[in-house]
Amino acid sequence: MPLTREQVEKVSLLARLRLAPEELATMTAQLDAIVGYVEQLAELDTTAVEPMAHAVEQTNVFRPDEVRASFDRAEMLAGAPKADGQFYLVPAVLGD
Repeated sequence: MPLTREQVEKVSLLARLRLAPEELATMTAQLDAIVGYVEQLAELDTTAVEPMAHAVEQTNVFRPDEVRASFDRAEMLAGAPKADGQFYLVPAVLGD
């Protein structure tokens, strides 16, 4: 079922796109081609295909987490304009 110009106008309205008449004609043809391709894919039997999150196998490329010593608190607070010895002191951003 081909897309109509009115359907593309509605989609452009919902997407808050202001399309010129020639753009609307181009978008109608392009979106109709995309929907046609999706309809073609819907004809395939995918009952034996396991759902997947990615088209290719993904693995974690990050290093493993390891526990190690943190920075010295006094050293980190030394450069702060205001600190109470344990935390940075900053102006309140929310009202009382």
